[in-house]
Amino acid sequence: MSDVPEAHRYEARVEGESGIAGFAEYIRTPELIAFVHTEAAPRYEGRRAGSALVRASLDEARAAGLRVLATCPFYSGWIARHPDYQDLLHQAQRPRSL
Repeated sequence: MSDVPEAHRYEARVEGESGIAGFAEYIRTPELIAFVHTEAAPRYEGRRAGSALVRASLDEARAAGLRVLATCPFYSGWIARHPDYQDLLHQAQRPRSL
């Protein structure tokens, strides 16, 4: 997984294979990263490339001290299933229990 800031997206690649396995487009400010769209190449669907992409990009957001706005349904669903990442969510998206 790599951040490609000039394209405003993270890209996932599979070692030893050409092409992009998937990508996650974002909008970033100094305090916030909004994940707006995620796509997996058809041949990688079901191979957990999307999950690996989400986890790695959220880990980078945490390390950078960014809040996350998950407008992409894939990101919001993934975070909902992984409570250890819900603390990253922008206040407007946090579950009431946090």
